[in-house]
Amino acid sequence: MAARRLRLRRPRGGRELLAACVVFVAVMVAAVQQASAALHSLVRGWPVLVAAAIGTAAYGIWRTRRTARARRIRAAMVAKLRIPLTDLDTMGDKAFEFALRDLLIRDGWTARVVGRKGDQAADVIGDHERRGRIVLQAKHTRVGNKVGSSVMYQVKGTARPVHRADNAVVVTNADFTRDAKVWGDRHRIHWTNRDRLQAWAELGTPLHDVLHLPERRKRRRRRRGEAPRPQPSTG
Repeated sequence: MAARRLRLRRPRGGRELLAACVVFVAVMVAAVQQASAALHSLVRGWPVLVAAAIGTAAYGIWRTRRTARARRIRAAMVAKLRIPLTDLDTMGDKAFEFALRDLLIRDGWTARVVGRKGDQAADVIGDHERRGRIVLQAKHTRVGNKVGSSVMYQVKGTARPVHRADNAVVVTNADFTRDAKVWGDRHRIHWTNRDRLQAWAELGTPLHDVLHLPERRKRRRRRRGEAPRPQPSTG
């Protein structure tokens, strides 16, 4: 059986009308009393609210300035960053990657550490307005060891196809085998051995100057309707 819907009806007779007026007045009085109480509470508590607002704003300003100051200090430290080879030798693999990242930042690159399991032969990636993208593969090892050609093969296979790198570099605190150097030079995989790492990290020479990395060529936009320039004949 369906429930009956409640319907309001108009008051009938003087008594019902009077009762309805009394109820309406009581409701309005209660509402006014509640609003008045809320207003009095707000008036009494406004100093607390104002103080809380001022405190919140002051904390926000302090935190913003503190963060900006910390960034300026870090930027100044990075700009003067010098890392002796002896310090690099004592680092772990991950610390070595972060050191290479900081050195790239010092040289004007926007760099980040990406090295992890399945990193596809990339530990640090940096971007530069004029030099494009650089991929570093870090090989931290004992002094006296030599990095072989297999690392060069891995970097060659992923640097440009996977990471879209303009420059690929293998960095070690030790040295490379002769075959690794020759293969890298032939296939445009740059290598940074102990001597080059010292010039970069300890002496402060930018990596792009150590490796003589070229600036990326700006592509000339062809105007609408303009025919492509003829290629020089090789015959």
